[in-house]
Amino acid sequence: MKASVYFVDDRIRQSFFALATGTAEENEVYTRLNASFDIIALKPFCGIQVPFNPDVYVTKYGIDNLWKYHFHKNWRLMYSVAGDGTTVIALVIEWLPHKEYERRFGY
Repeated sequence: MKASVYFVDDRIRQSFFALATGTAEENEVYTRLNASFDIIALKPFCGIQVPFNPDVYVTKYGIDNLWKYHFHKNWRLMYSVAGDGTTVIALVIEWLPHKEYERRFGY
């Protein structure tokens, strides 16, 4: 099952493209994210399903499922999968370093 990959909002999309012209580390994150989007487009459920959604995701985006994908060193890509039975969409919510991920999820 293939999916189309979209950013959940314009701010996230702009943040992604800003990485391309940032520091060397930001450029590396940009490259790895691009590769991750290709993988998720081919296999939208390749990540690890997160058992609960932090309130910030539910309140802000109204999502009912959350997935994480380990894409580079200690970085995590957070996304949600939606569909209507024939079309599958992966919504990129954010990417964050593991320490920030642990704080957000209370680990």
